[in-house]
Amino acid sequence: QVQLIESGGGLVQAGGSLRLSCAASGRTLSIYAVGWFRQAPGKEREFVAAISWSGGSTYYADAVKGRFTISRDNAKNTVNLQMNSLKPEDTAVYYCAAGWKHTVVANQYDYWGQGTQVTVSS
Repeated sequence: QVQLIESGGGLVQAGGSLRLSCAASGRTLSIYAVGWFRQAPGKEREFVAAISWSGGSTYYADAVKGRFTISRDNAKNTVNLQMNSLKPEDTAVYYCAAGWKHTVVANQYDYWGQGTQVTVSS
């Protein structure tokens, strides 16, 4: 079992930046692929970014490509999501997820955090 805890969310103006972190306890995160997903009010959860266990492969949703960067620090047992040039439409609860498969599909991840709120004001 691995427990995931997201941090770094908050309120930011459009054009600003935030850095989300996903930390793991109970088991090392370095053996898992990790994804970030988000869910806005009234909308379904959607894929944001994913990184392979080695960090050698990444995927991004078209909506965030060029603005968001996913990275991992296996020595610190964390995965980060650097979010730049934020837009009001990025407002959502952001979740990290871990699993054995490097994928953009939410239901293929085995472990989920509780989420962190990101609010971008216009």
